[in-house]
Amino acid sequence: MKNQSQIHTPLKSLMASTALMIGLAVSGSAIAGDCLNEACTMQSLSSLEMLGFGQGSQAEAADGDTASPHYGSWGFDMAGMDKSVHPGDDFFRYANGTAFDKMVIPADRSSYGSFNALSELAQRRLKTIILDLSAKDNLNGDSLKIATLYRDMMDTKTREALDIAPIYENLAAIRAAKTHKDMAVLMGRAPLDFESSLFGMYITADSKRPTHEALHLFQSGLSLPDRDYYLEEKFAEKKLKYEAHLAHMLRQIGYANASETARAVVAFETEIAKVQWTRIESRNRDKTYNAMSWKELAALAPGFDWHAFAKASGTQGAQKIIVSQKSAFPAMAKVFAQTPIETLKAWQSLKVVTNAAPYLSKRFSDANWAFYFKELSGAEAQSPLWKQAVGVAEGTLGESLGREYVERYFPAESKAAMVQLVENLRVALKARIDGLEWMSDTTKQKAQRKLSAIGVKVGYPDKWRDYSSLEIKSGELVSNMRRSTAFEWADSLAKLDKPIQKHEWGMTPQTVNAYYSPARNEIVFPAAILQAPFFDPKADDAINYGGIGGVIGHEFTHGFDDQGRKTDFDGSLNEWWTEEDEKKFEVQAAKLGAQYDSYEALPGVFLQGKLGMGENIADKGGVLVGLDAYRLSLSGKEAPVLDGFSGDQRVFLGWAQVWRTKMRDEALRRQVVTGPHSPATFRVIGPVRNVNAWYDAFGVGPEHKNYIKPEDRVRIW
Repeated sequence: MKNQSQIHTPLKSLMASTALMIGLAVSGSAIAGDCLNEACTMQSLSSLEMLGFGQGSQAEAADGDTASPHYGSWGFDMAGMDKSVHPGDDFFRYANGTAFDKMVIPADRSSYGSFNALSELAQRRLKTIILDLSAKDNLNGDSLKIATLYRDMMDTKTREALDIAPIYENLAAIRAAKTHKDMAVLMGRAPLDFESSLFGMYITADSKRPTHEALHLFQSGLSLPDRDYYLEEKFAEKKLKYEAHLAHMLRQIGYANASETARAVVAFETEIAKVQWTRIESRNRDKTYNAMSWKELAALAPGFDWHAFAKASGTQGAQKIIVSQKSAFPAMAKVFAQTPIETLKAWQSLKVVTNAAPYLSKRFSDANWAFYFKELSGAEAQSPLWKQAVGVAEGTLGESLGREYVERYFPAESKAAMVQLVENLRVALKARIDGLEWMSDTTKQKAQRKLSAIGVKVGYPDKWRDYSSLEIKSGELVSNMRRSTAFEWADSLAKLDKPIQKHEWGMTPQTVNAYYSPARNEIVFPAAILQAPFFDPKADDAINYGGIGGVIGHEFTHGFDDQGRKTDFDGSLNEWWTEEDEKKFEVQAAKLGAQYDSYEALPGVFLQGKLGMGENIADKGGVLVGLDAYRLSLSGKEAPVLDGFSGDQRVFLGWAQVWRTKMRDEALRRQVVTGPHSPATFRVIGPVRNVNAWYDAFGVGPEHKNYIKPEDRVRIW
């Protein structure tokens, strides 16, 4: 599980399904682990800060089509290629250059590409479902709740009339706080309402006892994308604009000394940033597993009232607390204790208004959008109001809408074909493990046991969520979000220290993504990603093996990347490698990291090989296993040639087409700093440079820009 921010719970499913559409990286469900794209990997920003909707236009989508897309005559868009570029000089441009040049990022987005197009399609489909439900007489149950949420989000007149009134009670509680203990109580309420905390929490599988759920705590509290935004000179301008934004929001809620208070809040967050772990440090699953009791945590990190915090969150009875960034906790608690109460109150007030802003009047929602979307990610316009309304309904009752989505848009034959593809990829990876020259037989046997034990979920859950106890009232948008938050947290609390629910999913069926869960040792593929360019039953097999085959291989490989390899066949955090094999693996991983360190996303902006290590290993594994599986599918027959392209060439083209994406500079710069996934260009180029078959397929030699000597190519899985 990636370390999450202090997220506003009802939007967990919304984040998983919309993060790709808005081109931002946010946290997903606590179940989801290593994801295919940026939908579940943000650490610093809370969900509502990231999804800071303004009140956009009520115009309809320009394209109301809900049909699945198709590419070219055999699954690949040849018109989108740039054949003036040799594959060995820039394989991304060779496969996607013409399409990339013509691609226009919509004004309300910071990026656009294959994932975004399918996410847009999912939104249009959900809108159709919601409008169909709303048109029915005698609505009840989940259908009534969905229609109510959509209608109330669209009702800007009521939101303008209510203005800040719906969060008066939150702000009043903050004003009433007298002591640091009172502030710890408010932070403990973060999973229940609009408050936030320096110490985030979620309940998910215990990595050393994966059959049971446990409470996890992690560093949180920052509102800029990463600690670097507070500490690095290159982000000084953003930090100043953040301070100005906070001052504006403080004036909005009645602070007379807004500028001075904003400076104090930024100074407080800067001190927190100084003592927090980096994202690279927070990736290490060995170091982020620190089990203790509440009493032991209080002794470790004095200065913060952990008892009050636990009681407010309802977690005081937890048998075990797993602390992620152990050395940061005492330092953060010390900063908290030394910070004046008035600064803490202002910080919490700002968190509340920011988290609630999407549901308030324009003066709040517009200001929220202007900073978090426009300033930090480069978006030029707000999303249409109907998209925001779909997002609220889907984020609150995601699986209920997902059930209808599956019935309308996910054919049974797609699930059957996908299940077979997964097993074909498993066979290919099994053979690849057997053939590894650098790995000992002892480790191979254990790797094969883990591979055979990896569970698979395709399309949708076998058991749907029950939302019957969630109360949704017409005309109470903010209160409904508050009740949804409490509903989600109550659901989590009911699982604390109990056996895991194996049927649960970390994403909704309408999510365009996929993930591997280390503790559950399972790979999951929602229905919405099983469309072109990833998977098309009418496409050439090689394209599908390069597209969805590469995705399947990517998720399988996550079980064996630099962190996934630390869990064994039953999901337990356990060292199962020989010491010699581990050293050999680390040598190859370091070579891969050095390659990615050399990639320049923007002038002077280089990727972080260690931050992206797991995803980059998984990308390389995805390409290799997808290619192997395609070759196995031929059963010894020669691959057909289509429009002059061999089977191997089409597999690589299928992989490249999936990552056809364009990003605004601000979003790209942000992704390099915060995201474990490499930018799309390097998700195409990075893996293939280390695959011998790519050189053979496209005649790549020493004279080409992306050539790597055979002895320098990375060989892991």
